[in-house]
Amino acid sequence: MISEQSWADAQLLWDYHQMHHELRPCSVAIGLGSHDLGVADTTVDLYKRGMMPLIVFTGATSPTTRERMPRGEGVHYRERALELGVPSSAVLVEPNARNTGQNISFSKALLDEAGACISSVLLVSKPYEERRAHATACKLWPGVEFVNASTPMTFDDYVTSIGHGRLVVDMLVGALQRLLVYPEQGFMVPQAVPDSAVEAYTRLRRAGFTTRLVADDT
Repeated sequence: MISEQSWADAQLLWDYHQMHHELRPCSVAIGLGSHDLGVADTTVDLYKRGMMPLIVFTGATSPTTRERMPRGEGVHYRERALELGVPSSAVLVEPNARNTGQNISFSKALLDEAGACISSVLLVSKPYEERRAHATACKLWPGVEFVNASTPMTFDDYVTSIGHGRLVVDMLVGALQRLLVYPEQGFMVPQAVPDSAVEAYTRLRRAGFTTRLVADDT
């Protein structure tokens, strides 16, 4: 059972992790691989709305996606996009990335190799990964403007879609921890984290939501 306080803290982190960017047309969209095919669906929707002429889907497999997406996250995303009517010429696949940093750096290399001229990138991720993706991309790909997007949905609806509330809260906590510790390790640019988010994160850690944490010195 998850307490009322923990749900409130998770909602606060959910809101913070989203960048609330106003969408606009970009040179390319990069769909960040994960267990969530909604990322592919949202990327396709944005393509059909004319937000970009080219898509890169990036991702290998992970312990949470190996059974569901045995050919790799980027490959399955591409297959989903083609099913939804996107022409194959508009979709590139980066099949090797195993973390957010590799998603960005490997996608950049792929676009460089393709000769694409990129001035802006629409980063499409899970809702609670928007800020982490933005901070990572700004570190690894300076000089490009990043606009973040995800499937528009409430925290409660996302929990329902995943079907595992505790796992979602664990992921929110893990994403916030990375925003706190990764800048010092050179993996992303610093983000302004409000005290309320740090306090919510601390309470959730103390309540045992720790399965998605990376090793740190806290």
